[in-house]
Amino acid sequence: MVMQDELSIPLHTEQLTIQRRQTVTGVVRVSLQTHTRDQVVDENLASERVEVERVAIGRIVDSIPAVREEGDTTIIPVVEEIVVTEKRLVLKEEIRLTRVRTSNLYRETVTLRDQQANVERIGAKGSPIASDTTTNSTALVS
Repeated sequence: MVMQDELSIPLHTEQLTIQRRQTVTGVVRVSLQTHTRDQVVDENLASERVEVERVAIGRIVDSIPAVREEGDTTIIPVVEEIVVTEKRLVLKEEIRLTRVRTSNLYRETVTLRDQQANVERIGAKGSPIASDTTTNSTALVS
């Protein structure tokens, strides 16, 4: 918003433009020439190779052995975990049998029978000679 007492002056904006021009004044040609010569090299070359040998051990160990060196040989232990299954007796339970003796008074009425046998000896004339009496008791339980 412009007030009436103010004066406004328009400004000009300047812009700069840069251009390049290429000027060719002559042609340049470059050529390369390669010369070869032989030279003998006498050097001692060293090489190494590694022989791999697997040695079966099969020994039970408590911990993983460390990598070690014996002379020019580096020994790397290889371990594996195996599951060991074993049988163990486990007392699962006990069955206990106890004899308990008791004594009770038993009462029952029993019928007893008494038999008596009389034996007589008879002489030739038909008269008794002797007499013998035997008593036999038998209990009958009903």
